[in-house]
Amino acid sequence: MKILVISGFLGAGKTTFIKMLAEKTKKDFVVLENEYGQADIDRAVLRADTGLNIYELTEGCVCCTMKQDFATSILTISNTLDPEYLVVEPTGVAKLSNILANIKKIQYERIALLNPVTILDGNTFDDFLQAYREIYADQLETSSRIVISKMEQADSQDLQRLEQKIHSRNEKAELILSHYSGQPQEWWNSLLSDFSDPAQVHKAESENTLELETLSLTAVSLDTPTKLIAFLEAVVFGVFGKIVRAKGFLPCGEALLRFDVVNQTYAITGMNDKTEEAPSCVFIGTDLRRSWLREMLQPAYQARLPLCRKPVYEKRSSKSIRLLNSSA
Repeated sequence: MKILVISGFLGAGKTTFIKMLAEKTKKDFVVLENEYGQADIDRAVLRADTGLNIYELTEGCVCCTMKQDFATSILTISNTLDPEYLVVEPTGVAKLSNILANIKKIQYERIALLNPVTILDGNTFDDFLQAYREIYADQLETSSRIVISKMEQADSQDLQRLEQKIHSRNEKAELILSHYSGQPQEWWNSLLSDFSDPAQVHKAESENTLELETLSLTAVSLDTPTKLIAFLEAVVFGVFGKIVRAKGFLPCGEALLRFDVVNQTYAITGMNDKTEEAPSCVFIGTDLRRSWLREMLQPAYQARLPLCRKPVYEKRSSKSIRLLNSSA
């Protein structure tokens, strides 16, 4: 079983990359997901769009607190399914050096480690490197391949500056600046054939992880797509706390929509309505206003509230929306 680790900070686009890896290589691999929170949104997306076998580990980080479960899961997948390839998508706040060190401990003749890939959102590079330096730098400096995402609209000067910053920290890694969808077939095939040097030692770093809160919600819905837009506007402007990452899918009237929030930007896309997963979402950040999020997204929670607690939106300007609540 060959193991490919695809790392990247929160919201970098790891799941989207894995979808294209499956499409380009036509390989039937198993994916091991490690979600930071109880709701594994990526599992639902991958199952709906690719039909891959997805295993999940939630409520913990496989680089430290869940490393024993992580090792056990890899061995279980190897011994029961024995796939040719296992793709590991760790949580965005995991240290890549620790993950590789954990895999090395259980590596034997039936388990081989491929060179890891790090997906990097160029738009958030400076902000995240400053705010989450230890973990962000570890992912950057440990990887053999660094793939830039979400920079299709950047000009050549911006890309050149980003290239210089990355190479100042990892001059040996292969750096893909243009969108990966344009890479030749040989490059995609090489991801599944480029083995890590067995003699290379990945020293596990300190196991401190980010002190981030998580809130996972199920049975979520909104009346209309317009309300989803208003809700996400409020999210990025800090109404519900400092949310670094949020994602999920939910019915909005007759439409099943997926949303992604990274830092202060959001995106809405359609969701495959053939998914068998229940609508859910997860919020990651600090000072989360949990009751407000439940009031907005869970009709069953709203029904238990007295009328004086019903949330009301007041549009303050074209760029901000504030949630008013009588008990806030």
